[in-house]
Amino acid sequence: MKVEALLDYLRNERWPTIWCPGCGNGIVLKAFLQAVHELGLSKDKMAAVSGIGCSSRATGYIDFNTLHTLHGRAVAFATGVKLARPDFHVVVLGGDGDILAIGGNHFIHACRRNIDLTIIVFNNMIYGMTGGQVSPTTPVEKVASTAPFGNTEPPFDTVKMAIAAGATYVARATVYHYPLLVQYIKRALSHRGTAVVEAVTNCHTYYGRYNKIGDAPQMIEYFKKNSVTLERAKNMTAEELKDKIVIGEFHVEDKPTFHDRYEKLVETISRKE
Repeated sequence: MKVEALLDYLRNERWPTIWCPGCGNGIVLKAFLQAVHELGLSKDKMAAVSGIGCSSRATGYIDFNTLHTLHGRAVAFATGVKLARPDFHVVVLGGDGDILAIGGNHFIHACRRNIDLTIIVFNNMIYGMTGGQVSPTTPVEKVASTAPFGNTEPPFDTVKMAIAAGATYVARATVYHYPLLVQYIKRALSHRGTAVVEAVTNCHTYYGRYNKIGDAPQMIEYFKKNSVTLERAKNMTAEELKDKIVIGEFHVEDKPTFHDRYEKLVETISRKE
């Protein structure tokens, strides 16, 4: 797709972005905009919500109904927007630190309630904007500014957490697998219920440099070489899967959303009156 087709979705006066050259956040943002465009969704009937962090700056660059909120509170604000405007597509754009650390409680409860939200987690496995600290998804033994000798804490698996908490659409792709990322975001936007798409992206400024992976092209090549499909992973041992990124659609389920249950309750109460 030509970039010109997506210009109408941007606040062009706010460009260029603050993102480092080669940052994968731009790839994830373009995948989101392409998904919206291909689905023919109205930007006037869509709300995009973010918290704090590099990826959370995305809402400032797009011409939707947008909220740039408090650190970790994007999912909570998005829940409020969806309750007030159930006719809107409501999307959360945020990083692994913002959504899974300080915002982790909001994330699991949105999944539990099956709120009709699309949550796109930009996972660069490190805190980017605040200085390269360990995040909830930093792999064991990987270096960060707060773990100069290697991280000792086991990371969250975003996909497993989302499924366990109750999300009804869960998928993962990397910025190398761009067409797949667009496809999963389209399916997430079309899904009724909590849809979580984990986009594994590169922070070469911190994660790549600290862990001697390299610059942006080298990190994207790293994603290419170290990713395996879900189908292939099913036949691999735990040792073979070490340090691998498993990509695919992990969970698709059709069940009542929060709004379905709420409207049923309202109807029941109304009949009693």
